[in-house]
Amino acid sequence: MLKNGRQTAYHIPALLNESIDGLDIRPSGLYVDVTFGGGGHSREILRRLNPDGRLVAFDQDEDAIRNAIDDPRFLFVRSNFRFLKNFLRYHGIEEVDGILADLGVSSHHFDDAGRGFSFRFAGDLDMRMNRGAQKSAADILNEYPEEKIREVFAKYGELKNAHRIAASVVSYRQTRRFSTTDDLLAVLEPFAFKDREKKILAQAFQALRIEVNGEMEALTEMLSQALEVLKPGGRLSVISYHSLEDRLVKNFFKTGNFAGEIIKDFYGNWQTPFELVNRKVIVPVMEEQEENPRSRSAKLRIAEKKK
Repeated sequence: MLKNGRQTAYHIPALLNESIDGLDIRPSGLYVDVTFGGGGHSREILRRLNPDGRLVAFDQDEDAIRNAIDDPRFLFVRSNFRFLKNFLRYHGIEEVDGILADLGVSSHHFDDAGRGFSFRFAGDLDMRMNRGAQKSAADILNEYPEEKIREVFAKYGELKNAHRIAASVVSYRQTRRFSTTDDLLAVLEPFAFKDREKKILAQAFQALRIEVNGEMEALTEMLSQALEVLKPGGRLSVISYHSLEDRLVKNFFKTGNFAGEIIKDFYGNWQTPFELVNRKVIVPVMEEQEENPRSRSAKLRIAEKKK
């Protein structure tokens, strides 16, 4: 269902116009939406293409297939975007004019209790974007050694009590296996101080979700391949939702590497493959944040591959 050009039933796309405007769409161009989801961004891209334009959309979640667009210019690829280059080549595509990535988890996932993405609902402790994948959040908590669990919560959740939470996880599983979100909440409860309860729970769930889906590794692989398949002058528009993602995107756009290391030529000029389209990160205006509260943490960065 669309309302004012936005997808309402499955997911409301954040920074819709800003992210598509940033692609500087050529009507007859070839574009890729690597995070199709509810299709809100894809529909807006198609709206700006003429009959000769084409759009390829990626999504690894089988639920997203239901939102596929019946349009001869549209191709849906059910795959993780870390395989961007391989699937484009499989379909005979070597170069594209622009790539869009909306890295956030769809509202559909957060609101589906059976997927286990949210601490708001009782359900299976799953968190797999691709339900064909082997490792679930419950598997991580039941099988990872204590030190690795600590690393997941510290690195991906930025939780100060990661070592104590990991110890509690190991203690809990000595008497029963993790199976549901309630099991995880039982462990997290002593660490979820009332004034910061939602933030701490969100950080813990985020950490497990990132680990389950290998999100940071997939992001670096996708960005590296995006640089390879973009035409000179082509643009990459990326919306991120937490500091770990945004830092990677910012570093890559600024320096061409994920560590943010500045490489200079003999004359002291920066050696970077991109020109920044927006030097200051773009965030939703207050009206959008009120209409779509989940957009509040969205940050948009746009870069153009040097000609």
